[in-house]
Amino acid sequence: MSQNEYDGVIVGGGHNALVCGAYMARAGKRVLVLERRPMIGGAAVSEEVWPGYKVSIASFIMALLQPKVILDLELKKYGMEVLPAPPLFMPLPEGGSVTLWPDQEKMRDEIARLSPADGRAYLDYRKHMAGLAPFLQRLLWEIPPNVGSRRPKDLLAMLKLAVRYWDIGPKFYDFYDVLTQSAYDYLGRWFENDTVKAMLSYYAGGGGGNGSPKTPATAYALLRPFVRDHGTAAGGPGFIRGGMSGISEAIAASGRAHGLEIRTNAEVRRIIIKNGQATGVELASGDCINARAVIANADAKTTFMKLIGKEALPTDFAAAIENFRTTSSVFKINLAVTKLPHYTAFDPKAAGYDYPVQVRIGSSIDYLERAFDESKYGGIAKSPLLTVMAPSVVDDTLAPPGMHLLSIFGGHVAYDLKDMDWDQGREILYDRVMDTIETYAPGIRQTVAHRQILAPPDLERILCLPGGHVHHGDITVDQIFFRRPAPGYADYRTPFKNLFLCSASVHPGGGVTGVPGHNAAKVILGDLK
Repeated sequence: MSQNEYDGVIVGGGHNALVCGAYMARAGKRVLVLERRPMIGGAAVSEEVWPGYKVSIASFIMALLQPKVILDLELKKYGMEVLPAPPLFMPLPEGGSVTLWPDQEKMRDEIARLSPADGRAYLDYRKHMAGLAPFLQRLLWEIPPNVGSRRPKDLLAMLKLAVRYWDIGPKFYDFYDVLTQSAYDYLGRWFENDTVKAMLSYYAGGGGGNGSPKTPATAYALLRPFVRDHGTAAGGPGFIRGGMSGISEAIAASGRAHGLEIRTNAEVRRIIIKNGQATGVELASGDCINARAVIANADAKTTFMKLIGKEALPTDFAAAIENFRTTSSVFKINLAVTKLPHYTAFDPKAAGYDYPVQVRIGSSIDYLERAFDESKYGGIAKSPLLTVMAPSVVDDTLAPPGMHLLSIFGGHVAYDLKDMDWDQGREILYDRVMDTIETYAPGIRQTVAHRQILAPPDLERILCLPGGHVHHGDITVDQIFFRRPAPGYADYRTPFKNLFLCSASVHPGGGVTGVPGHNAAKVILGDLK
């Protein structure tokens, strides 16, 4: 094999690309990762936005990275350190608050303060969701079959899948409901209190997609807390020391130890297709790199519409990729502050912990619905829903002495604003976010030393997230498993021989899980034999 020829060349250096490359390198393959930016990690990255600060500009906490990936790639050995965080704290408009305890009994008692009936129902709800979780956890690692095919190989794959999940039995109907119903309706089976429903369905509207708790097919997000087993040797969730780059750098180090090559400032101009087969890539510099397999960690629309071109695609496939919903309504604001926000509803003695490092704002269903509605009609939510993180409280490497870093993930805003452009919109968004936080933490505006405002178009421009979508596309029943990103091409393969996808555009979608990279590597290694 020549110096400029590889077993695999990966377009993009996000965490799934690095996972895919690391697994392939461990299997003895010569693999090259190409990243257009000066740093690896994609959305799992931390940058020195201001001198002395390490800012996780997009993803902000490790909640879903799968234990299998952590253990297989020995990420702790290669430097990844997880710092446990205090529980989520949610202030209420009337002055009270709720703490979202990871301990089930404590959470039951917390809910009972709002509604005794809902407190009694909480453990039943947990038991129900925990009963569905194993099927979803197993499903993460499946290679989606082509259910529209009648080829013997595909029919056999579908039969084997059916046999493996035969034990779902009567739970099939619950699983169907969780895929198709709104989070609000699904929670209505157990709970009556509005705050409880908002607290549990918050992620359905504020987790990176384009919906609200009453949007159909959002109940799927209720399973999110059950996707990862926190009781393994990999440990639990938390902040990553040094920011989210700690994940990406550890994966890269694991891969490099087995021969993985990584180049930054190496933008790919096009994927080279000859006679229906991917043979390599051409860089913006004009250099060409040949490979037995080309693996795209870019999103599906960028991969096929930009790096290959619509004219080269099968007509039905091109239509499916064009119609894949990728518009998001979430934003990210990062702040350097001279002191931490003082939340008037927080009492450390009553709470049992020193400071609310994770704060969630959006305590009613109407609040969450109005925020989404305002973005749906081309605007910026007057009162956005917010997750305000203060990671520098648990990690002193993120900010200079005496300073702190706030990471704010919120919704909702329109990708295309109706009455203004985003140059004007960013200032309005910032003011509304600060006004909202001021309601619960007066005086925060005066503490801001630096700020970074990232609207959906900014997330798209900087991180190549289509439409600013952190999951590369909605994770709803019509865009998951064997339909992600297109019917007939959900198995990490594409219409072109030796061209594969390993990004969040494929099963099981977005979030820093590492699963798309793992599953793609499994398929590619099988095809390269």
